[in-house]
Order: sequence, then structure tokens, then C-alpha cells
Amino acid sequence: MSEPVKIRQGEDAGAAKMERQANTSEATGSAAPAAIPAAKSKRSRVRGLLFAALPIALVVGGYYYVTGGQLVTVDNAYVQARIAGVSTDVGGTIKSIEVHDNEKVTAGQVLYKLDPASYQIALDGAKAKVDAARNDLLTLKATYAQDQAQIVQAQADLPFFEDAYARAQKLVSSATASKATLDQASHDLESAKQKVDVAKAEAAATLAKLNGNVDLPLEQFPEYMQAQAAVEDAQRQLDHTTVKAPFDGVATNVNAIQIGSYLQPAQTAFSLVSTKDMWIEANPKETELTYVKPGQPVTISIDAYPGVTWKGEVASVSPASASSFSLLPAQNSSGNWVKVVQRIPMRVAVKAEDGKPQLRAGMSTEVDIDTNHARGLPQFVEDLLGRSTAYAHE
Repeated sequence: MSEPVKIRQGEDAGAAKMERQANTSEATGSAAPAAIPAAKSKRSRVRGLLFAALPIALVVGGYYYVTGGQLVTVDNAYVQARIAGVSTDVGGTIKSIEVHDNEKVTAGQVLYKLDPASYQIALDGAKAKVDAARNDLLTLKATYAQDQAQIVQAQADLPFFEDAYARAQKLVSSATASKATLDQASHDLESAKQKVDVAKAEAAATLAKLNGNVDLPLEQFPEYMQAQAAVEDAQRQLDHTTVKAPFDGVATNVNAIQIGSYLQPAQTAFSLVSTKDMWIEANPKETELTYVKPGQPVTISIDAYPGVTWKGEVASVSPASASSFSLLPAQNSSGNWVKVVQRIPMRVAVKAEDGKPQLRAGMSTEVDIDTNHARGLPQFVEDLLGRSTAYAHE
């Protein structure tokens, strides 16, 4: 009895399922044929737009390719600054240090001082020699005046001895006087003449020391000039015991010196990095320098300051690659030669702009050089155009 009941229940379930499917088919049968053409039409429109946009995209992309390429970007670039090792040409013990490490200083500001005692003593001694030279000049002028007086006196005595010699000659000829009297008169006359010559020679020597001018000014006197030069050199050395900043910058590594330590002449005490004389040292590849020339505008980006740019221009391009200045340059004539793209140093001047962050030597940068030279058509296209033009002329 149980089996017929199960069969009837299965038949009822199948009939119900078939009825539902029939109802569903009747409900959607009219909508399906209408949805299929709409979907096909939408896909056709999208496909048509894509096919229409493809040549436009190719034309726009080709235009930007041909007219682009004016900017040359170099990321192998770093900030450089004028760096001077602060030193002086005199030696001495450090007496005081007037600045601190990483302190900004201005040109002429005192950085450190050496003990000036020994140089002050040398200056005082040099000044004393100037006074001595002044006295020497006055002495020479007095000596020259004395020599002139001796010349006058010797010349005044000369006629007397000439007359005495003449009288002796007459007396000897008349046998009134002896031959010895004549000899003595002759000797006295020669002595008088020699005194005149000696006085003139002494006066000439004194005048030579006066540079041939008895009214020689003190400033033209050789000994005075020499002594004055020694004073100036001693004063210079004394002044150089106070070391001042040669330009505006930042003092760095000041802790390398200490008060009481001794510095040799020209020994570097610490360094001074300029805050104004700064530039960019870029190292573009040689293949990037085709159209780069001095004077072209440059946009500078500093890695430390994202979003901030500086303006500049190409100042100069090195006449040789960086490897040309190495201690052991590459020997390209060797058998194991591999071609390597070289880098050519280039200097970029940075234009000063107020309100910009502080540039520091060694910072990494990226420079964009506007060469104002478009990329142009590819070479094979130019070759084709050139050949077609040639064929047209033929």
C-alpha cells in the first residue's frame, strides 16, 4: 500500500515543476527576444568608439612624441658650494676662538685669534729701525755739507801753496835758497791738490748715498724705504694673528682647534662653507648633451625639499669627461675593451630667490634642462620621407 502513495506524490511534484516552468516561459518569452538586440547594439557602439578613438590616440601620441623631448633630466647632480680651509700665513698659539661649530658668519667677522706678543715685539723693532733710517738720512745730509766745506777750504789753501812753490823756484834759481826748500814747497802743493780731490770724492760718495739729490725726501731714502717695508710686513703679520672670515658662510669643524694649541703657518684650523656662492654640479651622460648649451634655462629640484624648485641656467660644460682626469685613465686601446657611456661634468648656476630653503653642499638634486629642441620624427620616417621626396623629383 505504501508504494502507490509514493508514486503519486512524485508524479504530483513533477507536474507542479513542469507547470512552474511553463508559467515562467510564458512570462519571459516576450522579453528575451527584445533584450538580445539591445545588448548587441550597445556592444557595437562601444566597439565603434574604440575603433574611432584608436587613430586619434595614435595621432595625439605621435604629436606629443614628435614635439616632445625638449627637456633633458639629469639625476646625477649635487649641490656644490665654495669651501675654504680657514688658515693664516703666520704661526702661533691660539688665544681665543670667536665662533662655534655650524655658526653663520659674515665676511670680515673675527673667527679666532693667535697670541700677538712676539709679532708686536717685531713691529716695535721695525719701527725703531725706521727712526734710525731717518737719523741716517739727516747724518748723510750733514756729512755732505761738511764735505762741501772741506772742498772750499782745500781750494782756498791751494793758491797759497802755488805761490810758495813759485817763490821757492825763484830763490833756488838765484842760489838764495837750497834745493830742500823747493822740494818742501812742491810737496806742500801736491798735498793741497790731493786734499781738494779727496774732499770732492768724499762729497761724491755722500751724494751717491743720497741718490744724487741732497734734498732727497725721507720717503725716497733707500734705508728708510727698507725699514718702512719691514714695518709694514711686521704690521701685516701682527694683523694676521686675528683671522677673519673671507666671505659669508657657515663655520664647520670648529672643534678641530682648541685654545692653547699651536698652529703652524698656513695650517688649516677649520672650514668655512659659503651660503651664497653655490652651484649645481651635474654629470649627464654624453648621449644627453647633444643639444645642451650654456645659457639654457634649468629647473632644479632638491631631494630634501619635495615640491620646491629653483631656477638656474647652464653655466658651462666641461671640455673632457670625468674619467679623463682620473689618476689611471682607461686604456681603450687594450684588447679587453668594453664601450661605456661616459659622463661629462656640467656646472649649473643657481639663481638666488628669497624665501627658499637653505641649500647645503652635497645635497642630491635633479635638474631639467630645457634645450628647446624637439625630438622630431624617427630616423626611419625621415629616411622614408627623404626617399619619397627624391623619387618625386626623379
